[in-house]
Amino acid sequence: MKTTGNTIFITGGTSGIGRALAEAFHDRGNRVIIAGRRQDRLDAITHTRPRMTGLKLDVNDPASLDAVAATVRADFPDLNVLIANAGVSRPEDLTADSWESATAEMIVETNIVGVVRTVAAFLPMLKTQPNATVMATSSALAFVPRTAFPAYCASKAFLHSWLTSLRHQLRNIPVEVLELSPPYVQTELTGAGQATDPRAMPLGAYIADVMQMLDAENHPRGEVLLERDFARRWAERDGRYDDIFAMMNPA
Repeated sequence: MKTTGNTIFITGGTSGIGRALAEAFHDRGNRVIIAGRRQDRLDAITHTRPRMTGLKLDVNDPASLDAVAATVRADFPDLNVLIANAGVSRPEDLTADSWESATAEMIVETNIVGVVRTVAAFLPMLKTQPNATVMATSSALAFVPRTAFPAYCASKAFLHSWLTSLRHQLRNIPVEVLELSPPYVQTELTGAGQATDPRAMPLGAYIADVMQMLDAENHPRGEVLLERDFARRWAERDGRYDDIFAMMNPA
């Protein structure tokens, strides 16, 4: 993926990794369109970056996605990069008598169906462009789950598999398919505490590493994955799955 000269559409672009990626690409002179559910956040970001565009979007609402896709086709016909980043995470206690499926259904709707819908809406445009890229945000937890977040980890495992299939099916079509697999990063994905958790990787440091990897095209198999997460990625191959699982999920 080239990191300059693009027109980029980013879902979940008003906070966390999505916003930080949008700003990093914008700083390099790319034309960036951010999408999110909260108009106030879109307005605040684009006010400080007048050449960035904000579009209100709920990826769980097919009508909202159709309307935004139509706007992008009309106003940004040179779109060549889609970053499907919108996602949610919640802990779940499956042993609790009060547990029900609503949280898991919401996570699946956003993290799986929302990504698939978004790619379906924009892939026809991308196929017509040179240097086209689809990148979706997965997680290093796709490889070894943290069991307090069962639906979230499972949704990212789905994306890993689905993106592998998409990449293979598009192998003769000039659309690059990348999987962004972050570690535990200082964002508010799981709540305000994560943004200041010293165990989490600082967001700025993570984005700097990602941009460096993209510049160097250092993403074998289309996976944008930090070296620190290789142990989880290859846990089963290396015979370390049980040990890493136990370390992440102490009894």
